[in-house]
Amino acid sequence: MATQFLILTLLIFCSTLTFTTAQDTDTGFVGSPDPKTLGLKKKKSFSHFRFYFHERFSGSNPTSVFVVPPVPKFNSTTSFGTVGVLDTTLTVGPEPTSKVVGRIEGLVAATSQRVFTLSVILNFVLTEGKYNGSTITLLGRNSIAQKIREIPVIGGTGLFRFATGYAETNTIFLDPKTTDTIEYNIYVSHY
Repeated sequence: MATQFLILTLLIFCSTLTFTTAQDTDTGFVGSPDPKTLGLKKKKSFSHFRFYFHERFSGSNPTSVFVVPPVPKFNSTTSFGTVGVLDTTLTVGPEPTSKVVGRIEGLVAATSQRVFTLSVILNFVLTEGKYNGSTITLLGRNSIAQKIREIPVIGGTGLFRFATGYAETNTIFLDPKTTDTIEYNIYVSHY
């Protein structure tokens, strides 16, 4: 009798488990798409891009503006609390007159009370060749005091769907009142 009860209990448990599992996979809001329908190739590519951008903080057409000033009660050397937006050209060389290959659009915020550090959301909007219309998106911490900073690539659009990787950024020239030139080396894995 005890053996029959144990077998019956085990059968009920297994049928409940099977029913629950079948129900979970047939929710109506999740599924496994065919990568080809998303325009994805089977093999991932790995690319290195080098871009420069030239921010203008002043003049009649600034490309980077602060929209929220720093919090006055905190150390003014870190600009803590400052929020800014930028929209400027991406070029192939460090000279502002070099060939334009896209734009960088983004949001930055000074997020440290101890050192000048930015949290950045940056979209590299490409306009040249086969990359025209594709974007690479970065999100992360940019500690300006370091010579080379590393920021994660979190995705993209077009040829950079499901992109991952990182960017190394370096300040080439800086005049905090007028302009700066920033170099970005982006290493990205993509389909």
